[in-house]
Amino acid sequence: MKHLIIYAHPHAGSLNHVILETAVSYLQKPGNEVVVRDLYALMFDPVLSLEDMAGQRKGQVDEKVAAEQEFIQWADAITFIYPIWWTGLPAIMKGYIDRVMSYGFAYRYDQGIQKGLLTGKKAYIFNTHGKSKEEYEATGMDQALLLTSDKGIYTYCGLEIRSHLFFDKADRAGEEAIEKWKLEIKNAYI
Repeated sequence: MKHLIIYAHPHAGSLNHVILETAVSYLQKPGNEVVVRDLYALMFDPVLSLEDMAGQRKGQVDEKVAAEQEFIQWADAITFIYPIWWTGLPAIMKGYIDRVMSYGFAYRYDQGIQKGLLTGKKAYIFNTHGKSKEEYEATGMDQALLLTSDKGIYTYCGLEIRSHLFFDKADRAGEEAIEKWKLEIKNAYI
């Protein structure tokens, strides 16, 4: 299986990096191919420009965006790894979505009806956040995150979400919790 991992965190010492290493380590087995696109290491430009918008309408995209789209087309499964900052995606990941998951590539409208174009691909989403799961549940933030990312982005584009895991209190996670989460990540791919 061809696995693409889209990763967005600037710090190599972060819990997100541990998640990345865990996913890569687990997925690198016979029969699998794994490609990691580290958006910070790539210095991916997240700004959706007027040129981008005009080009998308014509089916023309920047060469760096086209390269990312080729990775997505290549993949059977896509894993997104990023923290939740200010109740959403980091700017670099949001910009990646804006520029790469563009109209005509990831979705389109047929006679006014939205159609996802990335069907047949599996998606795995692994997020960290600072608050506890209980705080997110009490405020409804857990459901809001699932609605805005899963429904508003991933399934909208036709991806089949196989797993969406949230790892809480990321800035103060202990070894025991991290070991438990590593197992959850591996089990997500089973």
